Amino acid sequence: MKADCAIIGGGIVGLSVAMHLGQRQPGLRVVLLEKEPQLASHQSGRNSGVIHSGIYYPPGSLKARYARAGNRSMIQFCREHGIAHAVCGKVIVATREKELPLLENLYRRGLENELVVTPLSAEEVREAEPHVRCLRGLRVPSTAIVDYREVCLKFSELIQEDGGSVQTGAEVKHIHHRGDAHMLETTNGVVEASFLVNCGGLQSDRIAHEAGLSLKARITPFRGEYYELVPERRHLVESLIYPVPNPSFPFLGVHFTKMIDGSVHAGPNAVLALQREGYHKADVVFRDLLETLTYRGFWNLARKHYKEGLAEMHRSFSKKAFVRSLQQLIPELTASDLIPAKAGVRAQALLPSGALVDDFLLVHGTNSIHVCNAPSPAATASLEIGKEVVNHIPELRTSSTVSLALA
Repeated sequence: MKADCAIIGGGIVGLSVAMHLGQRQPGLRVVLLEKEPQLASHQSGRNSGVIHSGIYYPPGSLKARYARAGNRSMIQFCREHGIAHAVCGKVIVATREKELPLLENLYRRGLENELVVTPLSAEEVREAEPHVRCLRGLRVPSTAIVDYREVCLKFSELIQEDGGSVQTGAEVKHIHHRGDAHMLETTNGVVEASFLVNCGGLQSDRIAHEAGLSLKARITPFRGEYYELVPERRHLVESLIYPVPNPSFPFLGVHFTKMIDGSVHAGPNAVLALQREGYHKADVVFRDLLETLTYRGFWNLARKHYKEGLAEMHRSFSKKAFVRSLQQLIPELTASDLIPAKAGVRAQALLPSGALVDDFLLVHGTNSIHVCNAPSPAATASLEIGKEVVNHIPELRTSSTVSLALA
């Protein structure tokens, strides 16, 4: 099969790229390759469904810009296509004195990111979330919720309406080059593409290496484990309830999320996954584990955050410890109120220094673009990331033989 552009990865970012490319260059032969039998099988279909506001991210960063713009464009997309969503807002609360300066810093960051952010007293927080106990809070009204699987299915539908091809069960095994073309050996056959876009998520660094790129960063998988409130206790949460994030730890902490189907999820923690697509504690792939344990970036990260890491592991194996963390937000919550929910795995690019790549990372190769770091808020920002990637794809013409190398 010949294509003008092949996109690897049937998550929300890959689908967004394919959709925007078909709209930008009508008539182009676009093929999207997804290794799983279904689209959105990994990060895009295993997240909390939040359309983020962008309050947490450094002003001027891609995450801040794309989350803010993506919040608006994703909500508008859902309205235009009749996808169920709710602009419910969220509260971020400080439960300890030492968190109050951090909450103030977060308020200023929200204003710098041009967001509507309202400071709340403890009484005002209780008006919005009657079961929360805190010292002070912030309300961020632009935060929304959606089922991103539904968004992905709509993206796929629009791709195919524009003449693109969406192939599932098409795992890319090898990438070779014939002149300027990429030869992709897949489980569905060989695809010859003039241009390649890698949106492989948890496998993105391996795909980039297979395509001939040398990357400093390596994907390190972190599993986020969730509980769900039993139906009769869902009334404890009205919308979204977040703690003030610990600035020394690169994850947001356990929180409450009301889902679009009415259920309420609590979590996640953040523990090392022993398999890149390991959604259960017992999931282990030797290759994945060996790559992690022989990577000095992991050990440098572990040295910096071993105390927080041990606490996360304790919460993973102790429901009692998990519940205690949640009780800091809602004291009346009990272990019997929670049942296990499905986990997700975050594809986090990690540098040899142990520093997490803190922003979206797009790497240019010969006739190719590789999305090598797109953790949260990538789903929120997917329409904006797709536009950005397509902006860097040159004009492609069917049967073209000219070189398309990017500067």
